[in-house]
Amino acid sequence: MQLSIAHTTTYRYASPVRSGLQELRLRPRNGANQTVASWELTLEGAEHQLSFDDHYGNRVDLVSLTPGTTEIQVRAQGVVDTLDTAGVAARHVGHTPMWFYLRSTERTEVGRGVRGFCEQVQTEDDDVNRLHALSGAIRDGVAYRPGESHVASTAEEAIEVGAGVCQDHAHVFIAAARHLGHPARYVSGYLLMGNTVEQDATHAWAEAWIDGLGWVGFDVSNGISPDERYVRVATGLDYRAAAPIRGVTYGAGDESLEVELQVQVGTGGQQ
Repeated sequence: MQLSIAHTTTYRYASPVRSGLQELRLRPRNGANQTVASWELTLEGAEHQLSFDDHYGNRVDLVSLTPGTTEIQVRAQGVVDTLDTAGVAARHVGHTPMWFYLRSTERTEVGRGVRGFCEQVQTEDDDVNRLHALSGAIRDGVAYRPGESHVASTAEEAIEVGAGVCQDHAHVFIAAARHLGHPARYVSGYLLMGNTVEQDATHAWAEAWIDGLGWVGFDVSNGISPDERYVRVATGLDYRAAAPIRGVTYGAGDESLEVELQVQVGTGGQQ
């Protein structure tokens, strides 16, 4: 499948910016289930400084905000060819050792709630069945409901509330998978959603390492493993490490954020 994506993020500031730096993780990479046909990143109110690969293997663009600006706009757009590999993202890339993905973070700390989900799937007879059962248990126990969480919410908080969004589902799954002994990571990217072209935000899911298969994706929110409708952009231990845009701004006062995102079946050209 060929997917055409246009993703624009606009920040508006109450006061002129004195200075600021932002890390952008908005460039998908080629992999076992996707090939980037074309991709472009454009900026307004900011200037590109350099690009590098982080220790997770993500392509990162470092940009500086233009002093005095009250608005910046980041636009990522392009075309990606995708394949359905039943969620298997295959080999490990990057410089991060596998044991690193067993580490807990503030968002993925294991508490009573996470341990409870792990106990529900202990009787499953193999790793694949166990992790699919885990995904289903989390989906049943943490309802998808926008507005119940924020970007800093933890796995245990989402379990306690009993609701969250795709980011929360990914954090709960990651925490539980690690507790079960599986290296696990957060994935940010895009999802083609039926006939819905206009979307409110990027998508998130999790991947767990399964011996003999490699990295395997689990989208708890939709109850499936990623197929040809998904485009992987960045990975990390949790949301913070894979966030599309992250950085610091000085002298800007209050800020507002607007996201415009279109994901649709492509025709080979950019939107």
